[in-house]
Amino acid sequence: MPSVYNRYCLHNISELWTPEGSLAAAGAAMARLKKLHHACLYVVDGRIAWVGEESALAAMGSDPAANSLKREAALAPRIDAGERACVPGFVDSHTHFVFAGWRDDEFYWRTQGVPYMEIHRRGGGILRSVEATRAATEGELIDLGRARLNRMLSLGVTTVEGKSGYGLDRDTELRQLYAMRALKGNNQVLPLGAVPDIVSTFLGAHSVPHEFAGRPRAFLAYLLDAVLPTVRAQNLASFVDIFCEKGVFELEDSRWYLERARAAGFALKLHADEVAPLGGTGLAAELAAVSADHLLKASEAHIQALAKAGTIACLLPLTAFSLREPYANGRHFIDAGCAVALASDFNPGSCNSQSIPLIFALAVLQMGMTVEEALTGLTLNGAASLKIADRVGTLEIGKDADFLLLDAPSPSHLAYHSGMNLVVEVYKRGALVWKNGNALDAAPFDSRV
Repeated sequence: MPSVYNRYCLHNISELWTPEGSLAAAGAAMARLKKLHHACLYVVDGRIAWVGEESALAAMGSDPAANSLKREAALAPRIDAGERACVPGFVDSHTHFVFAGWRDDEFYWRTQGVPYMEIHRRGGGILRSVEATRAATEGELIDLGRARLNRMLSLGVTTVEGKSGYGLDRDTELRQLYAMRALKGNNQVLPLGAVPDIVSTFLGAHSVPHEFAGRPRAFLAYLLDAVLPTVRAQNLASFVDIFCEKGVFELEDSRWYLERARAAGFALKLHADEVAPLGGTGLAAELAAVSADHLLKASEAHIQALAKAGTIACLLPLTAFSLREPYANGRHFIDAGCAVALASDFNPGSCNSQSIPLIFALAVLQMGMTVEEALTGLTLNGAASLKIADRVGTLEIGKDADFLLLDAPSPSHLAYHSGMNLVVEVYKRGALVWKNGNALDAAPFDSRV
């Protein structure tokens, strides 16, 4: 049966905002969006065939190719956007969504002033999640992950990065990655069972397990010898990440591990300078990592080095919010010439939140960013930090038709209507997969044509 998603023209869009390009936008370029009024999108086979103002489509000139496109768009089913605003699907480029167990008691300890690293030293923190995740089956991890992905979809996330790191042994680390691979399979046929696209990252170096207590270099060697070859051979992850932090994996051990992971064919990411100003931001620049994430304690010199290296600064305001730490100064990173991505850091410990609306509010109200810069951080730059900006992150001809309709006349309401989910429709590769709070098995457009 022919798919209703093969060809249609979505029209009557009040405002369409999108960054442009297939590389991360840095510095002042983050605020330069294409803004269209009374816009339309022409979608063919899940990709954007044309985007512009409706008047421009109606007035296409004498070019034969343009006329052919005009005829195709005119004959395609017309879908009424209802004068809603439209933006690219959000890219949440830093999450830990495959885990078992909860740590709500630790959340309340922190509200009483117990520092995060003190909880870690007491045997809580990451190692507690490791215990629960080691006990979970692959099927249980898949079920937990699917539920979290559905919630992300409802918030407008069409692509998400997922990290391992709650196994710290070969079997569980691979089990987390296998669960992500199984969840990726849901997107082979859309919209049935649709979830966001998943980009996997190997974060075996998330903490030092009890079996290697006091021997971080030995544990890193174990990961390199016993785990990474399988991850590589089975194409289970695109990136290797490490928690570069004082008392966990310090600079020399992190450099030693990442250089070998890079030689094995992986792109690099770092958790850097979240708790202490160790210098992981500078190491990320030195190694030309794709991104350095957190950066709450990054030094001025290292911020400048990030900009020069082209390493994306991935800022995670929900974590600072949850830990009651000062927010990363997004304005300063941008003014220094950095490309800034924004992401949730959803995890069971330091940030049990998936709230894209809160990210927008914090970015604008607490981090000095404009709503245009925040949108770029959650779309194009998030995609660039996953090395997929050639196909997602903007609404441009040839890219996947991943986009959102908002219950607002303008995308400026993403920050203005603070903390509220404005997403009413989510489209994934042209298919309507979420509408008014409900996942869809199919999305007939008849009532809207």
